[in-house]
Amino acid sequence: MVNLFVVVLNWNRVELTLQCLQEIEKVGKKGIKISVVVVDNASHESIKKIINFSSKKFSYHFIKNTKNLGYAAGNNVGIEYALKRKADYILVLNNDVLLDKSLFESLVKNAQESSVGAVTPKIYFARGFEYHKDRYKKSDLGKIIWAVGGVIDWNNVYANNRGVDEVDRGQYDLADYVDFGTGACLLLKTSALKVTGIFDPRYFMYFEDVDLAMRMKTCGYKIKYAPRAIMWHQVSQSSGIGSNLNDYFLTRNRILFATLYAPLRARIAILRESFRFLVSGRVWQKRGVVDFFRQNFETGSWS
Repeated sequence: MVNLFVVVLNWNRVELTLQCLQEIEKVGKKGIKISVVVVDNASHESIKKIINFSSKKFSYHFIKNTKNLGYAAGNNVGIEYALKRKADYILVLNNDVLLDKSLFESLVKNAQESSVGAVTPKIYFARGFEYHKDRYKKSDLGKIIWAVGGVIDWNNVYANNRGVDEVDRGQYDLADYVDFGTGACLLLKTSALKVTGIFDPRYFMYFEDVDLAMRMKTCGYKIKYAPRAIMWHQVSQSSGIGSNLNDYFLTRNRILFATLYAPLRARIAILRESFRFLVSGRVWQKRGVVDFFRQNFETGSWS
């Protein structure tokens, strides 16, 4: 019997978190002891329904942060809670997801290799949440890929979801190893986390999952893609490309990630680009650059 802790971060979207908990109840748990930890990131909406939630299917724990710590540090609260209770695996899971019944079993099965530090599933867009809604046949909906692992474009230092927007026709049905796994659903092996550390809170949001993957790979661990572990993502588009939030955190964190891991040529290119942002970038791109050079991380100017 393996001990799996599922960490779900909540910020105001109570109904989505309740839906997520109900989804977890439906998932098969053969040979797996499930504990669920909901971490609330100082929501300003009522969270009574989450606090009072109970389940006969898994052990439930609720933690309330006194301020919004962001994605990285917010999830770290739940991860640290699980580590102290001798979890074998920790599943970081977004609350806006729908889960296949075999998800947990498939993820854990693929994590058995000693060289694997994290496992990422096949993630589809939930019906109606596709980026390009008019592109697909009705029969394709529910089979549009959001991510089948991630690929890093080192020339431009971008972290891209592999397979995004493709109709699944079996082209990603073989398990393999990827550059990173998205934090929307990421199974972490605790033995690896004790070597690599957990999410870097400097990122607040964006690139923290890619950074952790790089630290795992530096320590000799692999990130595995498990095609039979399946879920659907009700993708939020409120912080999409061009939004102030996206401009700020993506700009700042991309420079940070590049300086830590990118080849010299790419680092130089990113620094040159950052100076161009200072001259002609959007307001929050400029702030992102300034905060990087001031080492103003975590919430930075966004707070």
